[in-house]
Amino acid sequence: MRTAYSVETVRAAERELMARSPEGALMQRAAAGLAAACADVLGRVYGSRVVLLVGSGDNGGDALYAGARLARRGAGVRAVLLAPGRAHAGGLAALRRAGGSVVSEAGGAVGLVEQADLVVDGIVGIGGKGGLREAAVPLAEAARRGRGVVVAVDLPSGVDADTGEVRGAAVRADVTVTFGAYKPGLLIDPGREYAGVVRFVDIGLGGRAGGSPRAEALQHADVARLLPVPGAESDKYRRGVVGIAAGSARYPGAAVLAVGGALRGGAGAVRYVGPAGGAVLARYPETLVSERGPARAGRVQAWVVGPGAGDDAATVGEVLAADVPVLIDADGLRLAEVGAVRGRGLRGVPTLMTPHAGEAAALLGVEREEVESGRLAAARELAARYEAAVLLKGSTTVVAEAGGGGAVRVNPTGTPWLATAGSGDVLSGLGGSLLAAGLSAVDAGSVAAYLHGLAGRFAAEGAPVAAEDVAGRIAEAWRSVVGAEV
Repeated sequence: MRTAYSVETVRAAERELMARSPEGALMQRAAAGLAAACADVLGRVYGSRVVLLVGSGDNGGDALYAGARLARRGAGVRAVLLAPGRAHAGGLAALRRAGGSVVSEAGGAVGLVEQADLVVDGIVGIGGKGGLREAAVPLAEAARRGRGVVVAVDLPSGVDADTGEVRGAAVRADVTVTFGAYKPGLLIDPGREYAGVVRFVDIGLGGRAGGSPRAEALQHADVARLLPVPGAESDKYRRGVVGIAAGSARYPGAAVLAVGGALRGGAGAVRYVGPAGGAVLARYPETLVSERGPARAGRVQAWVVGPGAGDDAATVGEVLAADVPVLIDADGLRLAEVGAVRGRGLRGVPTLMTPHAGEAAALLGVEREEVESGRLAAARELAARYEAAVLLKGSTTVVAEAGGGGAVRVNPTGTPWLATAGSGDVLSGLGGSLLAAGLSAVDAGSVAAYLHGLAGRFAAEGAPVAAEDVAGRIAEAWRSVVGAEV
């Protein structure tokens, strides 16, 4: 599992490590890793043109020492000092000894940045808040339109390390070389988009800063351990039965897609209640269809309610009254009463809400842009307000546990092609099936998002996909995860 820690936690761990290490050892480790990553990006170091954008802190020192290493290998290295009087003295001296040069006037360095083969962003470290200072903005813009590769030191300048929020101008990196431990801002959009490809350099922390992580991302092995596996004594009922209360006369396809996701999610059987029974049976004849409503449909271990439900508040209320885990999506989020959802949390019945940014904004009473720019905060606030686990869909899907505490799960899989009608219905069915198979709300949401993202990649392969295509590749995604663990 990839874990990410807050700035405060990382800095405390670094101080402890520095206290028992030779002076300057951590910076030299960071600089060595940064220089190696830059050399890999360049391919041929000798004769390349490298520009360092250097701020006043240790982040700038890392850039200067790495620049010195590149200069000793024959690169032409020039450092643009944004705070000439406060640049790291040791790093500056090392660069000059190696043959590098210094540009003290940032305003005259735009042309150098545009023509560089490599631009190293060492402007602001992980403690930076808000956007770039005015003097740095033209350099960031020049790096973006220039010909060279942009490598950020630890975190792109202007990105909030703890949240991934971008409150102003920021550097857009092609590669980010981060040290010691991952930071949440590298895993969560919009910061993740600004970071590009993230390379990790261990400076002695082993990737773990101690304490509790703020964010975590499952990997294949983690998902494989969570997937339900039938035993020799299993039958369809022991494996779990998931109920799907979805669809309407206007949106029968939502029911079909949710059932399709559920059938591939590990539960032993799927019950469907709603007005789209004919459409469901035509596509999936193995579905157990009932016309008597959720309370009389038969025993289930979990419910999915809401996809394409229209204005059927009665069905949503009936599902929420059941004493089993529930996944609430789409119209169900709009129709569910806050008190009904919160009451389930207090009774200890797992509940998973799966809004997209627009639905989350409506639930929180804010603008959609506020949710999209602060995904971590929005997911935590929803989880706290409703006392339910929350899977916030989007460019970075995040899953927060009920109450909003603990580490937020960040989904690393997916493709922009998943932004297609019905994709969320498939995800809901898949997540509900995992709930019925016995996973916790957070695990069910995290595993469903992971498999759904993989299935989307497999289905797309660089081309548009339909939601049914995604459902059809879930088994392949499942096998790929389990196969990696074998």
